[in-house]
Amino acid sequence: MSKKIKAYNGAAGGWGALASTTRFVLGSKQPAANLRNLLRANQVKGFDCPGCAWGDEQGKHFSFCENGAKAISWEATSRRVTPAFFKQHAVSQLRRQSDYFLEYQGRIEQPMYLNRDSDHYEPISWDDAFALIARHLNGLDHPDRLELYTSGRASNEAAYLYQLFGRAVGTNNFPDCSNLCHEASGVALTRAIGVGKGTVTLQDFERADAIFAFGQNPGTNHPRMLHSLRHAARRGAAIVTFNNLKERGLERFADPQSPLEMLTPKDSRISSLYLSPRLGGDMAAVRGMAKLVLEWDAAALQRGEPGLLDRDFIAEHTQGLDDYMAVVAATPWQQIEQQSGLRREQIRQAAEVYASAERVICTWAMGITQHKHSVATIREMVNLQLLRGQIGKPGAGLCPVRGHSNVQGNRTVGINEQPDAAFLDRLERHFHIPMPRRPGHNAVAAIQAMLDGRSRVFIALGGNIAAAAPDSHVTAEALANCELTVQISTKLNRSHLMAGKEALILPCLGRTETDVQASGPQFVTVEDSFSMVHASQGVGKPNSPHQRSETAIIAGMAQATLGSKPVDWLALADDYHRIRDHMAATLPGFERFNERLQQPGGFYLGNSAAEHHWRTATGKAGFAAEPLPEALLPAEANGEPVSVLQTLRSHDQYNTTIYGMDDRYRGVYGQRMVLFMHPDEIDRRGLNEGDLVEMISLWHDGKERKVAGFRVVAYDIPAGNVAAYYPETNPLVPLHSTGDDSHTPTSKSVAVLIRKQASPRIL
Repeated sequence: MSKKIKAYNGAAGGWGALASTTRFVLGSKQPAANLRNLLRANQVKGFDCPGCAWGDEQGKHFSFCENGAKAISWEATSRRVTPAFFKQHAVSQLRRQSDYFLEYQGRIEQPMYLNRDSDHYEPISWDDAFALIARHLNGLDHPDRLELYTSGRASNEAAYLYQLFGRAVGTNNFPDCSNLCHEASGVALTRAIGVGKGTVTLQDFERADAIFAFGQNPGTNHPRMLHSLRHAARRGAAIVTFNNLKERGLERFADPQSPLEMLTPKDSRISSLYLSPRLGGDMAAVRGMAKLVLEWDAAALQRGEPGLLDRDFIAEHTQGLDDYMAVVAATPWQQIEQQSGLRREQIRQAAEVYASAERVICTWAMGITQHKHSVATIREMVNLQLLRGQIGKPGAGLCPVRGHSNVQGNRTVGINEQPDAAFLDRLERHFHIPMPRRPGHNAVAAIQAMLDGRSRVFIALGGNIAAAAPDSHVTAEALANCELTVQISTKLNRSHLMAGKEALILPCLGRTETDVQASGPQFVTVEDSFSMVHASQGVGKPNSPHQRSETAIIAGMAQATLGSKPVDWLALADDYHRIRDHMAATLPGFERFNERLQQPGGFYLGNSAAEHHWRTATGKAGFAAEPLPEALLPAEANGEPVSVLQTLRSHDQYNTTIYGMDDRYRGVYGQRMVLFMHPDEIDRRGLNEGDLVEMISLWHDGKERKVAGFRVVAYDIPAGNVAAYYPETNPLVPLHSTGDDSHTPTSKSVAVLIRKQASPRIL
């Protein structure tokens, strides 16, 4: 595999996406089956793509994207990780392999137990695996010594059963992948508008006059969003992008499913205005927009003209405007420009688009949520939208774009370390057992509890926490400190190798595969970023007869641990309709669950804020009068210049899954150990493109966090900011460097020193 840096001049999508999709389908070793799978992805009688959580457009014959095709082909591979593979490879040997190598080996065939004496995983029966789990759980001296981690790809049915199992054991310890990414969105929105979800639907993108996209790269992370942005741009909507890096998907897009765009040079311009703030500078940029809007409103009123603010909406639905206006007035332009890294004129251009649009959507992703002041930044976006009543009307609102395909659904059905009392009350009434009321652990707290020895058993419903979590060496130490670690997985990953004193790998069915239980074929449900709940039913043949569904695995653990209390767990696993009946009885919005799933496309859960019902303490939406941060990160340390690092995905990657070694849109091929830097920054540091560097992160605990072997690549990114891929850079993110109130790792604002290594330049 050749390593090279070569500028990519095409639009996002287009022939490049088609070629990549074809390559991955053929590489699965069963192309015919995968082509059939792709035609059933995101269809009414098919399965929900195991990739992102973007909503489904009804009536489309082809409803998948390049990265969705990668996820489907990756899951539906014919390759298998058999007992013979584990007999051949010791765990200590596998630790030296790359994440790409591990997952490329294929699907895990049957349950495996780690034999510490031989350093190899060995086959174990399902009954013996469940008995081992039950022995550990029933031997705990306190239920809070159990950690139940969840990946966003788990279905609603599996997640609901999982939370019931944990609470029947007696704990609210539900660390979740959302703790590592979008937690700030839920915290900020709940405080501001009373519900921690976006207020828009997919149809609102067809009506918006302006769409403001903050801190996201849909071309790689949720490519189907580009279809919505393309349609909006073509009908004249203004799309304003605030993103630290210049990303091709936010500049130009050619639809691979459009013959006209594939056979002609025609493509669609996405962003009408593209601004690149400094890392962490988005709050200052939005504050600048609000400052201008308020100034223009005051000037209009002084001239006897209608103002820009929606005063009827503000009077009826909000509180706190006066305090917010005072904070805005007290924020100097010098601070706004310095912190945002944008000129006043650039912010003015964005504010003019906002002020002239009747219907505005603000959308954001992890470029916003993984900073120290992420909650305050999202509150500032809400402030801007409240000024002109841009919540709860067609074509307007707030849209956090979630990552995993059901991460929002997991939280809806009870995966929450701090559940509200009303939910626990409903569970108690329905299941007739007491529910734990103590707050549980989020992901960072769970890692610390395992590190300290307070938590002794770790069970993961999917995911790859060893690669996803910050402070990789600390996370590995925490897992190794457990008495038992259990990983419910489809493929081999890093977390299987960072195991506890005893360890199990339990292989599960994938989203694309048929799930047949005692009552017959089953389907599950998921919730997308727009609060649509719909059915998902796999169509492919399971990879191995030894694999079980996630729901069946959870039921098996629960039955072995608790017996048939408070439910007959195995009966629920036999027929998922029974699980949905319990969900309908205990979850608001899920009434007549099984019946409502019969309608094509599923049903909308609704959003109280979109209906102008504010479930806040005051009964109104709240302006947040937060000053800008006093400073972001230091410019230097002991006379050495400090850079601000953001960790990010490559294009051949989804979360921690590495599909390949290319990052096509950024012009990187055959490699991942690269560091994106502005050309001026490269010169200022006396470096050259292609030089080998190491990075040392700065934190106050005295521990050295260092990674090495990264090649410098010139890129369009603000000077002083740098970017590199995770999980390779996760060792630089301190475990306790987290967002205020969200406890989300600050993976988009890591202070690092960059030092040249002695090595020949290679590009």
